[in-house]
Amino acid sequence: MRTFLAVLVLLVAGAGAAWYYAGTQPGPKIEILEPTKGVGQSGQLAVEVAVPRERLQQLDIWLEQNGERKATLFSLSDGTQASMLTPTADKVRVTRTLGKQDLPDLQAGQARIVVAAVSPVLFGLRAVSASADHEFEVHLTPPPVSVQSIHHFINQGGSEVVVYRTAAGAKSGVRVGDKEYPGFPASGAGIAGASPELHVAFFALLWNQDPSTQISLFARDDYGNESRATFDYKVIPKKFRQSRIPLDDRFLGKVVPAILASTPDFKVQDPADLVASFLAINRDLRQQNNATITELAKHSSPRILWQDTFKQLANTAVEAGFADQRSYIYRDQSIDQQTHLGFDLASTTNAPVHASNSGTVVLAGWLGIYGNCVIIDHGMGLQSLYGHLSSIAVKVGDQVASNQELGRTGATGMAGGDHLHFTMLLNGNAVTPVDWWSKQWIQDRIIRKFREADVGAPVGTN
Repeated sequence: MRTFLAVLVLLVAGAGAAWYYAGTQPGPKIEILEPTKGVGQSGQLAVEVAVPRERLQQLDIWLEQNGERKATLFSLSDGTQASMLTPTADKVRVTRTLGKQDLPDLQAGQARIVVAAVSPVLFGLRAVSASADHEFEVHLTPPPVSVQSIHHFINQGGSEVVVYRTAAGAKSGVRVGDKEYPGFPASGAGIAGASPELHVAFFALLWNQDPSTQISLFARDDYGNESRATFDYKVIPKKFRQSRIPLDDRFLGKVVPAILASTPDFKVQDPADLVASFLAINRDLRQQNNATITELAKHSSPRILWQDTFKQLANTAVEAGFADQRSYIYRDQSIDQQTHLGFDLASTTNAPVHASNSGTVVLAGWLGIYGNCVIIDHGMGLQSLYGHLSSIAVKVGDQVASNQELGRTGATGMAGGDHLHFTMLLNGNAVTPVDWWSKQWIQDRIIRKFREADVGAPVGTN
């Protein structure tokens, strides 16, 4: 009996010690990763708890402001919020959007994230808890934006520029319908004595955008707060030509296998089916090429690299114009429609192709429907494209001067004969080169605004 009682006492004492020790264990380790600086109209919450999902008994996250609990951001007990939780082998992560758009009662000023977590210990007989909090700032005042230049006239399918003021560091520019054109510090445009608040943005009204499309300035900070401003502008509508492009087996046999051979990552269902392969190239590969062009525009220089007027390739005849609406005809049937976004310029076979203006080569190689292609960055989102070349004489990164040879004309890619496909690009969108070939247009639409901004006094209001 004495032995039994002694063992019993030891067991009770051990259980008590285990119970006590379990209760002294640290709770789950909590790390609040976001927000780091603050939130505004938008923001992000990210919390990690170093406990496997199956060992997490409770997890609650809420927001406090002015000493009050404003909103529950996450609760493990709420099954509808399961999509916010990402479990891994040894921890869980909670992510969700956080800002005025999600929490209408959120106010400017200080706020605090509070996290409470509970996990079981001692085979689930006890639980340990932990909490963490993080203070951050709520920013709800958007950066100011106001126009400075006046007299903005834009051709449908063409380009324009606006000079404006906004807070230094804000993401800003011009919004045309659903398209955004970034602004750049005016010092990059050579405007003398430009303050950090003075900016320049080139923008376009695309050939397929309605003349009534809304055009406005915007400025957005890192917290999602955005301001807008209208400015005076006049749109000149344009009509674009309809054209028919006849296709035959000889043409398809020439271009389709060559494009597929030079674009190994682009797959078609049956390479021997020339018509189906042509349609895939004309539609899908064209879209992929456009995506490549758009990506190149994101890395445009913040400084203007061009000077004077852009030049049309000398001694060339125009075989096709900008925004021609093309119907592709095969055996008397229209099998596809696309828009030709450039000028086809022809002279002699293998004619020298010269840079239309100075800049930096950002692409020199094969580009799908354009064949051998060169793209030059002229700064502030403006670029020029030279397609269907038979040879290329420059490489990516080269600084080229106006009229420097880039290569020779040819019939590579989707070309029926030897010519140069030339177009201007603004933020990756094709615009008519006609504006940029005009000295008068550049003087009136661009240089005038820059000279007026040099004065330093506002020349317009929003």
